[in-house]
Amino acid sequence: MASTSSLALSQALLARAISHHGSDQRVSLPAFSGLKPAGSRASASSRRRNAASMSKIRSLRPLVRAAAVETLEPTTDSSIVDKSVNTIRFLAIDAVEKAKSGHPGLPMGCAPMAHILYDEVMRYNPKNPYWFNRDRFVLSAGHGCMLLYALLHLAGYDSVLEEDLKGFRQWGSKTPGHPENFETPGIEVTTGPLGQGIANAVGLALAEKHLAARFNKPDAEVVDHYTYAILGDGCQMEGISNEACSLAGHWGLGKLIAFYDDNHISIDGDTEIAFTENVDKRFEALGWHVIWVKNGNTGYDEIRAAIKEAKSVTDKPTLIKVTTTIGYGSPNKANSYSVHGAALGEKEVEATRNNLGWPYEPFQVPDEVKSHWSRHTPEGASLESDWNEKYAAYEKKYPEEAAELKSIITGELPAGWEKALPTYTPESPGDATRNLSQQCLNALAKVIPGFLGGSADLASSNMTLLKAFGDFQKATPEERNLRFGVREHGMGAICNGIALHSPGLIPYCATFFVFTDYMRGAMRISALSEAGVIYVMTHDSIGLGEDGPTHQPIEHIASFRAMPNTLMFRPADGNETAGAYKIAVTKRKTPSILALSRQKLPQLPGTSIEAVEKGGYTISDNSSGNKPDVILIGTGSELEIAAQAGEVLRKEGKTVRVVSFVCWELYDEQSDEYKESVLPSDVTARVSIEAASTFGWGKIVGGKGKSIGVDSFGASAPAPLLYKEFGITVEAVVDAAKSLF
Repeated sequence: MASTSSLALSQALLARAISHHGSDQRVSLPAFSGLKPAGSRASASSRRRNAASMSKIRSLRPLVRAAAVETLEPTTDSSIVDKSVNTIRFLAIDAVEKAKSGHPGLPMGCAPMAHILYDEVMRYNPKNPYWFNRDRFVLSAGHGCMLLYALLHLAGYDSVLEEDLKGFRQWGSKTPGHPENFETPGIEVTTGPLGQGIANAVGLALAEKHLAARFNKPDAEVVDHYTYAILGDGCQMEGISNEACSLAGHWGLGKLIAFYDDNHISIDGDTEIAFTENVDKRFEALGWHVIWVKNGNTGYDEIRAAIKEAKSVTDKPTLIKVTTTIGYGSPNKANSYSVHGAALGEKEVEATRNNLGWPYEPFQVPDEVKSHWSRHTPEGASLESDWNEKYAAYEKKYPEEAAELKSIITGELPAGWEKALPTYTPESPGDATRNLSQQCLNALAKVIPGFLGGSADLASSNMTLLKAFGDFQKATPEERNLRFGVREHGMGAICNGIALHSPGLIPYCATFFVFTDYMRGAMRISALSEAGVIYVMTHDSIGLGEDGPTHQPIEHIASFRAMPNTLMFRPADGNETAGAYKIAVTKRKTPSILALSRQKLPQLPGTSIEAVEKGGYTISDNSSGNKPDVILIGTGSELEIAAQAGEVLRKEGKTVRVVSFVCWELYDEQSDEYKESVLPSDVTARVSIEAASTFGWGKIVGGKGKSIGVDSFGASAPAPLLYKEFGITVEAVVDAAKSLF
């Protein structure tokens, strides 16, 4: 039997998940104990099918090269497989038809490979979607999400009941128009923007490889699962997929198996119009093993053989190109763009039912299909229970490693971890906040088992290297420095996958702040999918100097302040940098962005780690009765300027409050009483200063206040001269304040 501690671990993990998904009672604690080849691209003529005669399509049996190893043994006769596959197809057809919205084509074409994956290959427990050692599945082509909802429904996940299928794409349903991990237990990551999902899958597979290398022992393998993905032509076209898949090949992620839905149709029509490269050869060049299943419509044994072969290749990821017919079974719309993103229509649904011999009512699952799939509930429970026993034995034999792994699985941080963060006094030497950030990163890596990350080929500039650890590479996957190369977009999405693999994995990634333009899509998905990635963004303003306007961020801070569920930090010194990291580590459902300086800054009086939690706070004030003559507000490198301007005004007899606004989002969370203590409503004389766009500052300084910033592109020159020319100076703040008296 599993130990009491492993049961507690299971309950902690699942309880955390229930909290993550709100009050939905359909996910409950389990009653059982446990913790919780390459071929050339077919020509256009040879691959076009006669969409008007699906009987001919069904009779096709294209020759497929023999697999390198024997096929997987089918779990049952082909008739039940056919019926299960068609059940998946018609659940998708019926849901899209009822919603009058959606993408039926992909589920209809991908049903065979998806059925074999979920019914014959993958290891999971439908009653505990968060079992740690489950196989992960990512539908990168997220528009085809009814495929995934149908699979979860058949497999017995409580999150997708018949009523949920009928509520597809409707308000409040568990079946939104694209897969959302925060809405539907059983969904690993949020996909929709094409290419993001396969990059997430790379992150999930990286996490498995890293944890297996760290914690598995010759006599105890407690980390052992695969990551599967389905991606389409659109994913292949997006540059992010190439970035991430290049890294997957370089890292040798042998437990990543991706199915390429090779149906040659996109929204605008046949992919001949824009996408004619040889994907097979490209992936071989990226370091992947490539297999081609020529008959993805009915070639069940060929799909099984491909999966078996993929699993036999352990030193590289595998791409299984599966040539399918989009909208398979539809007599008049199959193999056309019209089945990609719209309901079939009542007449075509009836024609498809007749064509595939499907006599059942909408949303009806045949009894024999229900019976066949029902085994996954007890089998899943048994899989988890067996793993629990293995973990319990591991825990007894390797208690230190088990404690670290438990922290990663549950997200429970070690007691007193925050005490490792450095503290500073005004007498401490001044430094660039990027350097102070490095001190924090290295301190955290020593005390948080799941802390890892890296930079987009800028580690020596971003100052992100973990000095106590080596590089995560194919031969050294236990190490914690991730070398992403110049691949910002892929980097961000891979980190999302790492963060969503286990609650206690805390990834960070870094580049110059201006290059968030290359990765904004992934950062937005971080926020949407509640992935607590830490974005370490250096060279945060015109203060970077001579590199000029191509490298000087202007509008970036304002844009991230506008992004929901994102914490945008701009710390002014060491204490604020440490305070930002303290918050970022604890905010596991919210990504954090730290905008850090290249130039050296002083350690300011009045700042503190604790005060950062408030988002905005007073660092100095010579007024009384909460009635200063003027309030000066700054962030980052400009907080020093605000403080100096305050001293000038005080010498002239004014009462001045200086406020750090290190994180607007945290300030917005504070009580009205606290906000009044910082920015009293009766004091309208307010001046803000930030070396960035003034957009948004109006809500802080009010209609009578003034904002000093940079509302044009920067220039190439030494930083001090730039600050003078752009008016980011003490004198400018003093003059603005005086104009308000």
